[in-house]
This record gives sequence, C-alpha cells and structure tokens, in this order.
Amino acid sequence: DNLKITDSDLEFHILLAVVVGFCGLALLVVSLFVFWKLCWPIWRSKALSAHAENVKANGRSSVKLLEAAMKISQTSPDIPAEVQTALREKLSQQAKIQRQTTEPTSSSRHNSFRRHLPRQMNVTSVDFSMDTVPLRQSSTVSIGRIKPELYKQKSVDSEDEAKEPVETCGKLSFSLRYDYEEQALVVRILKALDLPAKDFTGTSDPYVKIYLLPERKKKFQTRVHRKNLNPMFDETFSFPVVYDELCNRKLHFSVYDFDRFTSHDMIGEVVVDNLFELSDLSREAVVWKDIHAATTVSRCLH
Repeated sequence: DNLKITDSDLEFHILLAVVVGFCGLALLVVSLFVFWKLCWPIWRSKALSAHAENVKANGRSSVKLLEAAMKISQTSPDIPAEVQTALREKLSQQAKIQRQTTEPTSSSRHNSFRRHLPRQMNVTSVDFSMDTVPLRQSSTVSIGRIKPELYKQKSVDSEDEAKEPVETCGKLSFSLRYDYEEQALVVRILKALDLPAKDFTGTSDPYVKIYLLPERKKKFQTRVHRKNLNPMFDETFSFPVVYDELCNRKLHFSVYDFDRFTSHDMIGEVVVDNLFELSDLSREAVVWKDIHAATTVSRCLH
C-alpha cells in the first residue's frame, strides 16, 4: 500500500509539473507578444527619425558641396562667366532631383487646373511670323486663277453644236434690189425646188410669206401653186425702208402648204441676216438659199 501511494503521488507531481510548465510557457509567449506590441512603435519612430536625420545630413552635405563648387567657380579666374552659370544651373538641378523624393504630390485640384491651362489663349506664344503667308497666297492664287482650257472646251462644244447639220427641205431662189427713187427694198421671189410632199397624194400646195423684220405687221404673200413641188412664183414685192436702215433689218421667208380644211402646214423658212451679202443692192442680185425645216419655235411665231 505504501508503494501504491508513492506512485500515485509521483504521477500527480509529474502532471502538476507539466501543467505548470505549459502555463509558464504560455505566460512567456503572452509576455513577449505584449512587449513587442508596446515597444515596436517606439523603435519604429526612432528608426524613422534617424532616417530623416540622415536625409537632412545628406541634403546639407550636397548644399555644402554646391556652395563649395560655386565658391570655387567664383574664385577661379580661368572659367568664363557662361561656364560658371551653366555649372550653377546643373548643380541646382541635381540638388532639386535629390530633394524631389521629399516633395509632396500635387492634388487633384492642381491637376485639373493644369489640364485646363492649354485651352487658354497665350498671346505671348502666338507666332506672328510670315512663314505661312506665301503658302496662303499661293492657295488663293490657285483658287482664283482662271483656267482658259475650260472656256476653250466650252467654245469648242458650242461650235460643234452650231455646226450640227440642219434638216433642209428644198431650195428657194429670190432676188434683191434697192429702189433709191421709191426708197424701198424690192424683193422678187423666183421659184422653189425639191419641196417635200405634205398631202396624201404625194404633192403639196406651196405658197410663200415674206417679212422684213423686226416688223411683222407688214407682210406679203405669193399665190398658191396647186400640186407642185417645184413651183415658179416670179412675184415682186416692195418694202418701204430707208437705205441706212437696211443693215438693221432681216428678210424672212416662210414656205407653207395650203390646206383647205385644216390649218396650213409650215414647210420651212429662210432668213437673210445680211442684206448686203452679195452686193450693195444697187443692181438686182439673185440668191439661192436652203429652206430649213420648220421648228416648234418658228411655228409658234407664225
């Protein structure tokens, strides 16, 4: 029994020692953690202050070096003033670069202000040089320059249009003479050749109306020749007009086909723009002209 009691006491003491040791270890860990929490901010602040002191010391040393270099440059008589100025600027730029890490960052307000600065107009930066003036003048000259080839092409086209063949429908023969005693233009209609057929029978009933333009009130008309495509008119008409006015007058012949039941069909027309085309009209001059087919405009005029 004494042995059993002794063993149980031993086991109890061992277990108690283990528990006490574990509790002591846990207490040690907790103590270390609390100590680290309390002491770490102090050590960190000390380290930051030491780093700041080192930075200040480095800045002072760089400033001292800059001052020494400036003193050396000022006292050296061999270095020109321009070189000394450049050396000072370079050393000041290096000092600014070294101190740039400690400068605060710009705020968003400053960034927005800088972003809007280029939109403002800076009068001093405007370039009033005349380098671009020749280009502008050359462009203006090229824009306002007249291109003759365009007008030539247009004139060529108009000439081609004027030279287009006109449909003819026979020929008309007449003579012109001026009567100085009566002060009148004497027109004699001789004959017509190769007139087109307008009737169902293959013939026409032609006659001629004559005007001295621009007057249309006074007109003359030949007799109607029945069923004849080559009529012989041989009729004379006289227009009272002063000789000096003949240069402003035109002679107009209109050839018609007579129709008893409907309106008369216009076969064609002859216009003499220049009455002095062949002679001075002092003597009778015989003229042959092509009869141009009637157009819509000429039909409306008649």
